[in-house]
Formats: sequence, C-alpha cells, structure tokens
Amino acid sequence: MDKKEIWRAIKFVLFSVSAGVIEIALFTLLNELTDWPYWACYLLALIASVLWNFTLNREFTFKSAGNVPRAMGLVALFYCVFTPLTTMLGNFLAEGLGWNEYLVTGINMALNLVTEYLYDTFVVFRGSIDTNKRAQKEK
Repeated sequence: MDKKEIWRAIKFVLFSVSAGVIEIALFTLLNELTDWPYWACYLLALIASVLWNFTLNREFTFKSAGNVPRAMGLVALFYCVFTPLTTMLGNFLAEGLGWNEYLVTGINMALNLVTEYLYDTFVVFRGSIDTNKRAQKEK
C-alpha cells in the first residue's frame, strides 16, 4: 500500500469517527430519552451517520466526481444487507442476551468501518477515485 492509499484509509477512519460520534450521540439521546427498542434507536442513528459519512468521504477521501445517485444507490445496496444483519445481531445481543447496548453498538460500528471502507474502495468509487475538482487541483 503506497502513502496515498494509507492517507486515504486514515481520512476514511477520521471521517468515520466523526460519523460515529454522530451515531453514538443520536443513539444515546434516543436510547435514554425514549422507550423505543434497541433496533429503532440504532436504525435512526445509523441512517444519520451514513449520510454524513458518505458526503464527506465522497468529496474528501475518494475525491469522486462519479455519478452521485449511482454511488448513493450502491451505498444503499450495502446497507440493505448490512442494516438488517446488524440490527438483528444487535437486537439479539442487547435484548436477547442482555448485552450492554453501547457495547453492541460499538461492535456494529467497528464492523461498519471495515466493511464499508472495502466496499467503497472496490465497488462504490471504483473507477472514479481522484476524479473531482479537488483531486485535479492536487495533481
């Protein structure tokens, strides 16, 4: 892995951390201030963090000028698989086995970080990495 790709991975992690802060803050508010089940709190927090993360990573990490609706559609497909699986896993662990909701959410966030980076790199932004105006100025 060259320096450019290492820096790209670092930026992805940093933006994902910011999305994680949004996710855990919203999850905490919903979990503590409502009587909603785990899955509802998790799902709303996840959606907010995905929108934030996609927007920042598309512009600054992958620097993609590719078709936004196509990229969002591919991300939506990822979450059509990821969300039900982690929602069911989280609900099973938190509600079924009594695991701490914050531990379960942290596990789901770590799974999200790794799998989404790989998916974004090799599927969503493949062929359009470093094509936006920001990337062109840096050449």
